[in-house]
Amino acid sequence: MCRVVDLRQAVLAKNDSAAHTLRTELTARGTTVVNLLSSPGSGKTALLERELGLARERGVAVAALTADLATENDALRLARSGVPVKQVLTDGLCHLEAGMLGRHLDGWMPEDTRLLFVENVGNLVCPASYDLGESLRVVLASVTEGEDKPLKYPTAFGLAQLVVVTKTDIAQAVEFDEAAFRAHVQQVNPGVEVVLTSARRGEGLGILLDRALAVGAGGAVHAPVMAQQPPAHHHHHGEGPAHDHAAGHDHDHAAGHTHDHVPGHHHASGAGHGPGHGHGPGPGPENGPGHTGPGSATRAVHPHSGVVPTR
Repeated sequence: MCRVVDLRQAVLAKNDSAAHTLRTELTARGTTVVNLLSSPGSGKTALLERELGLARERGVAVAALTADLATENDALRLARSGVPVKQVLTDGLCHLEAGMLGRHLDGWMPEDTRLLFVENVGNLVCPASYDLGESLRVVLASVTEGEDKPLKYPTAFGLAQLVVVTKTDIAQAVEFDEAAFRAHVQQVNPGVEVVLTSARRGEGLGILLDRALAVGAGGAVHAPVMAQQPPAHHHHHGEGPAHDHAAGHDHDHAAGHTHDHVPGHHHASGAGHGPGHGHGPGPGPENGPGHTGPGSATRAVHPHSGVVPTR
């Protein structure tokens, strides 16, 4: 049992270290990373496409990386905005990790990129427990998903620095109870901002972009209470985050590993950034962060030339 715990802590420390290094490097070059998490079908891609287009209109140097288990559909949609877009195919892995993200950015992201939006795999369990070196963590939920979503996924919503409600144009039709949803969000993450959006009607368009730019300019970032709770075990990386790696809950997924989730870490600026996390052995030659799974690939998507495979 001790060996399993030691292995998990080593894996967690590796991802923490990679996230800290990536955050430091990107901040030094003036790039703010925004990590977008949601369930499948939340409308994340539709909203992001609108935000990317708006950023381009404003002259903001922005790029997007989107991760999916299969298909390049989201990248092709985002590329319509005219900004640099890259597709990462995880081939079954249910989340991105800091080492993976760093390798996919190397040699691809333009040097002058001011904002990088990372559209994580559609999943509110695995991605919630991985710090990607982001400066802003955003959780999205559509009005069709139910007001109790924050209570069902307390780690994802509890570590969010911004909560975005999507598809508000159909809120009345699905009888969405906004007050109940807001109350549930505050129950797991007191003080976090909740904004309403509709990609179809343009409601709330630009709020996500404005919040990201404000963070990049050194503005205050919400510090989730969950990230500040006294942890049972910490990993410190200089000025980087301290993580709680106590055991939480386990789940199985397509990549074949098991995760423990009781996150909580602090960024040097006081912002709650990303979570502590852990997973047991999985298949493949590497079990630590940064593995891309069997046969995984990336695609650099160029708005006017289609999808070009890159390895």
